Amino acid sequence: MGPMRRCSKTGCQSPALATLTYNYADSQVVIGPLSRRAEPHTYDLCGEHARRTTAPRGWEAVSYTHLRAHETRED
Repeated sequence: MGPMRRCSKTGCQSPALATLTYNYADSQVVIGPLSRRAEPHTYDLCGEHARRTTAPRGWEAVSYTHLRAHETRED
């Protein structure tokens, strides 16, 4: 198993729990389970940032994650 991946958001040190991708053809922001490996043009997010992510105006946000409360960053 490789090193733990961190959230892509600047300044966030929480572990990544979800992966965000943009589907430009369908104007969608898609958030799903953490991908097996880091890929170019995707963003790893912690639970808090995955839940707070919104789509640009005119786009649809699609989420395939069901993150549990204990998976959020402890402040």
